[in-house]
Amino acid sequence: MIMRILYTICLLAIISIARLSAQDTEGCKDHPFFTRLPNFYITECLENFNSIDVQTGGNEKVQKIEGNVTHIVYGFSDESGAKKPSPLQIVKNYENAILKNHGKKLYSGADNIDGGELTGTFIMSKDGKDYWVVVRKFYEPLQHGEVGAFDLYVIEKEPMKQDIAASEMFEGLTSTGSVALYINFETGKAQIKPESENIIDQIVEMLKSNPTLKISLEGHTDNVGKAEANKSLSLNRATAVINDLVGKGIDKSRLSAKGWGQEKPISGNDTDEDRAKNRRVEIVKQ
Repeated sequence: MIMRILYTICLLAIISIARLSAQDTEGCKDHPFFTRLPNFYITECLENFNSIDVQTGGNEKVQKIEGNVTHIVYGFSDESGAKKPSPLQIVKNYENAILKNHGKKLYSGADNIDGGELTGTFIMSKDGKDYWVVVRKFYEPLQHGEVGAFDLYVIEKEPMKQDIAASEMFEGLTSTGSVALYINFETGKAQIKPESENIIDQIVEMLKSNPTLKISLEGHTDNVGKAEANKSLSLNRATAVINDLVGKGIDKSRLSAKGWGQEKPISGNDTDEDRAKNRRVEIVKQ
C-alpha cells in the first residue's frame, strides 16, 4: 500500500514537471496578430529594434529588413500526444491568416516538406504600419518532415511618409512640371489610408490657391505582381485621389487620371526601400 502511494506521488510529480516544461517561458506571449498552433508553447522570445536577412525568392535571394522585431520560438509539447505538424502545415497556417487580413506572400519554400531550413515570407499592413512576417528555422525535422520547433519573426516597419506643403507642390510643378507624392493605400487596393489625408488636403489647398491650374494624377507601382494588374491598380489609385479631391470641392474638369503601373520606376526594385519609392502618385501640370 505504501509503495503504491509512493508510486502515485512520483508519477504525479513527473506529470507536473512535464506540464511545467511545456509552459510558456516567463514574460513571453503570442504576437497579437496570430493565434498559436495547437500543442505549441513559447520557449524563447525577444523584442528589439534590429535587422534580419529575409528570404524573398529562390536561389537564396535575401533582403535585409530593419525595424522593430518580435522574435518568438515555438516548441511542440510532446506531452500532448498529438502528431507533430510538417513545415508545410505551419507555413500554410500563417499564410492563410495573413491573406485573410489582405496581406500577400512574397516567398514560400515549403514545397519540400522534408527539409529543415524552410521559409515563409509575407507582408501585411495594419493600423497604418507595414509588417513583414517570417516563419523559418524548422527544428528537429524527422523522417516524415515533422517539426519540433520553429521561429516566428514579425518586423514592424513604418510606411514611407511625406510632409509637403501646398506651396512646395506648386513650386515643384512650376519648376519641373511634376511632383512625386507618397500616398499610402491599403495593400493591393485603391483605398487611401487616413494618415495620407493631410497630403490630399495640401493638394486641395494648392488647387484652390491657383484656380486656373489643371493637373493629371498619375499612379505608379513597384514590379511585384503582374504588370497588367499593377497598371489597373495604379489607375484606380490615381482615380481614388481624384474622387477625394472632388469630394473636397475641386472641380473634376481640372483633373485627369493615368495609370502607369510598373512602367516608369524612379529607383531599382531590388530592395523594399527602392520599391517603396516606386509606389507613388505623381502630380503632373497640364
